[in-house]
Amino acid sequence: MKSLLALLLVLLFLPLIAWGEPATLIRPTELKKDPATDAPTVAELAENTVVDATERRAGWTRVKAAAGEGWVKMLALRYGANAKQGESGLSQLFNVARTGSSGTQVTTGVRGLEAEQITNAQPNAAELKKMQGYAATPAAAAGFASQARLRPVAVEEPK
Repeated sequence: MKSLLALLLVLLFLPLIAWGEPATLIRPTELKKDPATDAPTVAELAENTVVDATERRAGWTRVKAAAGEGWVKMLALRYGANAKQGESGLSQLFNVARTGSSGTQVTTGVRGLEAEQITNAQPNAAELKKMQGYAATPAAAAGFASQARLRPVAVEEPK
């Protein structure tokens, strides 16, 4: 009896688990076969193409689109309730139940690092000092600008 109930629950909720998260492309993007810039291109996707995001790996997201299935760069996607224009209230309700969110989601990628590496990151004073050694002094920057015939321009500090 318990196994029958468990099977019934799995069959009931499997479509929600396998269902992709709605997203829209914010710029024209190549749909890649694998999550890599040098992977073969499956299709060219136009800006505002609606896709279902199903999996994330590093800076890439696996998507399903009308043109096919493949990988796009994570930062090319806009998530949230407004991702699919004209969604019904029922589909938005299922989206909230599935994702726990009804608003816009902002995603930031870190290229080449896994979550464990970021969690366990420690400062490295020697590398910081090495990096500071690459900084240009004001005199060196002024000399370069003079050689390149660059003119100073006052830029207002953002508020």
